[in-house]
Amino acid sequence: MPMPRWLAQTNKYGLNRLTRFLAPWLPGWALVVHRGRKSGRTFRTPLWAFRRGDDFVIALTYGSTSDWVRNVEAAGSFDLVHLGHHHRLTNPHVYRDPKAADMPLPIRLMLRYVLAAPEFLRATVAPAVPEAA
Repeated sequence: MPMPRWLAQTNKYGLNRLTRFLAPWLPGWALVVHRGRKSGRTFRTPLWAFRRGDDFVIALTYGSTSDWVRNVEAAGSFDLVHLGHHHRLTNPHVYRDPKAADMPLPIRLMLRYVLAAPEFLRATVAPAVPEAA
């Protein structure tokens, strides 16, 4: 069971304001940049993300019904800032993995035994578009 919605709302206006500035640079963290489905506004959401080959895997600590997850699924793509690098990600899809196999051990243990958050979002890094000369 993912963390409760009231905690998500508290973090959205509290902790996320701080981590939004740190997440693009910290190992294990990233910043998802996405547009609202209804408002069209740009949002920045800090979260746990890990590169796995040509993909990124993101832990859905608040579950797959979070607004940012619904936004990126509806759009079919989004931007991610990870370790100071900007990536365009495509083909986002949610999946369940109670074992959290794609996560590093400390995060895996926290997701399995503390947060009980078995959902993840996987998306593929889009090929870089060559710049025009």
